[in-house]
Amino acid sequence: MENGSSSKSHQNQPSDISKGANNEKPIVKDVFVNHAETAWHQMRREWVGNQSLKLQRPPREPIMSLTTKYEDMLLSTEPFQQTIPLAEMVDFLVDIWHEEGLYD
Repeated sequence: MENGSSSKSHQNQPSDISKGANNEKPIVKDVFVNHAETAWHQMRREWVGNQSLKLQRPPREPIMSLTTKYEDMLLSTEPFQQTIPLAEMVDFLVDIWHEEGLYD
């Protein structure tokens, strides 16, 4: 009777638990795959594209003069001659904020 009950207990074990010292078949557990993250990376690759294929533009001259003052920009009602790239405007404002101690 004991033999029958011990064989039944082995049959009821979950399949993801190893069999013990006799090393029968190793059990491979399911690996979690984040399908949403995989889809996000694929969409990002499509949106960004292959960076190595893009032409590198030569650096261009800044539109704003290095001597441009913040006050001059605020007091002027005339539009800029050209649109100012965001990166250039951010650099300009960060420099002003550093001078005034507003940006640490």
